[in-house]
Amino acid sequence: MSRPPSGSLTEEAFNRIRNEILASRLPPGQKLVIADLCGSFGFSLGAVREALARLTAEGLVEAEPRKGFTVAPITEAEIKDITNVRNLIETLCLDNAIQHGDIKWEANIVAAQFELSRLPIQDPGDPARLSEEWAEAHKRFHEALVAACDSPWLLRIRNLLFNQSERYRRLSVPLDSKKRDLVSEHKEIADACLSRDSETACAALKRHLDRTTRIIIDSDVCNMRQSHNRKPKRAPQERVENASS
Repeated sequence: MSRPPSGSLTEEAFNRIRNEILASRLPPGQKLVIADLCGSFGFSLGAVREALARLTAEGLVEAEPRKGFTVAPITEAEIKDITNVRNLIETLCLDNAIQHGDIKWEANIVAAQFELSRLPIQDPGDPARLSEEWAEAHKRFHEALVAACDSPWLLRIRNLLFNQSERYRRLSVPLDSKKRDLVSEHKEIADACLSRDSETACAALKRHLDRTTRIIIDSDVCNMRQSHNRKPKRAPQERVENASS
């Protein structure tokens, strides 16, 4: 079988490792040994190294001289900061979209909210994790809400913050002991948008984002570096990698 160009391999490695981090299969604080990642995913050393460099720039991975790479820890300060900025940007986008949205925008919100309400939030094969299908539908719903916003820069910033929040969102599902009613939360936001009630819609969206943050902060995840630095299977390779990191 022919291999894709090196650029495609780097992109593939980036997406694969990023998805593993977002799904917490590579949990906060996990040591990332390049040789082990190459062996697990079948990518070249160069592709994995470039992928980790990109993930470091995204804030999902930390790099330390002579120590290599680690999945970025969860901190209370960061999640509070991201949530505060998201509240500002998301509500700006939503208010703008409500002012400019047409009937097609309304129809897309209805369709996205209906789809999301019909999907199980937990992964059927692993109830402790978020369903990938639900996560994709959730992203489409929130994109539908702001789709009529006429500021490309606001939407770019909003998309960056949404992606940065994805790991927290996924972590909140198994940590949610009170089992929040996400269907009702999403419906409240959608209904206010369809009523063109910007004040109510923005307030509901802010409460929605704040609840996720509160679940994480109330857990023992914040400010802890997880003890997942298990001994690698190929110690000699790890020592070579660490020396060259």
